[in-house]
Amino acid sequence: MSDLQIDPTIIGLTSTIPVEIIFAAGLKPVDLNNIFINADQPDKLIYQAELDGFSNNICAWIKGMYSIVINKGIKTVIAVTGGDCSNTIALAELLERRGVRVISFDYPFNRDKDLLMNQIENLRQSLSAGWDAINSVKSKLDRIRAKLRELDRLTFQGNVVTGFENHLFLVNSSDFKSDPDSYEKELNELLAMARKRKPKDVEIRLGYIGVPPIFGGFYEYIETLAARVVYNEVQRQFSMPYKKESILDQYLSYSYPYEIKGRIDDIERAIQERELDGIIHYTQTFCFRQIYDIIFRESLSRPVLTLEGDRPGLMDSRTVTRIEIFVDMLKGRKSG
Repeated sequence: MSDLQIDPTIIGLTSTIPVEIIFAAGLKPVDLNNIFINADQPDKLIYQAELDGFSNNICAWIKGMYSIVINKGIKTVIAVTGGDCSNTIALAELLERRGVRVISFDYPFNRDKDLLMNQIENLRQSLSAGWDAINSVKSKLDRIRAKLRELDRLTFQGNVVTGFENHLFLVNSSDFKSDPDSYEKELNELLAMARKRKPKDVEIRLGYIGVPPIFGGFYEYIETLAARVVYNEVQRQFSMPYKKESILDQYLSYSYPYEIKGRIDDIERAIQERELDGIIHYTQTFCFRQIYDIIFRESLSRPVLTLEGDRPGLMDSRTVTRIEIFVDMLKGRKSG
């Protein structure tokens, strides 16, 4: 990660935005969440933020992103101040006080086309990117996204891609690991390897909804229970799974930042298409999106297990036990 300290072309992202614009401007997007959670000691980054004044009841992801920006000397950050975490607004102002250039990006809650187009145009002008270059980058990324759709299909139809592999590649499509060519090469290698595998029998098929988990070992443990996650809701949305001709329509179809109904519709389609037996809803401690758990439980057609995570690390024994009981319950429903 030391290269982030000396590379002036790095643009930090607090969440998924029209990444095509950044590449078209000759810059390198870096999803700060991915850098934080993959750090050698992410807990130390949280502690550093707390030493700088962040309270205990602020989301760990916000603290981690703050420390990454400070430690790595990232000079420009695109902060999603509408449609993601409400704490990002204050984080953006704090980073500006630390000398960081902050560009705000707001997703309109009601999916207003004109408002979203204004945000895209403001970002384009802020980074001095031309539309011809943006469209050229979009064509390139669309090719990679088509391969991600195949990876996703092989997860729920072929049963030859694990839940963790699905999560890993989809979550990294938020910034394509700053290098689409290298990312595509890794993706091609996994697809080639997966197609040679023998399909794995899966007794229980699970959907995972909510932000990516902060704790490790989640997907691997589930597969020890004769179960598998064959749908990662938000990670899949990062990959822009709906093929759209224009960049505007593409980000209008991105369900996560808008009203909850769009997410419910997407999850219900996955329940039917992927024959899901149950849903695991992950919520982050101190996040306002925890309230959505009520709506999901009232709306979805499958049993829902709600898990809460706070700081990075392995799952605690209580979480492990709750997952095991949930999977056993789903097995009983199927056999009964």
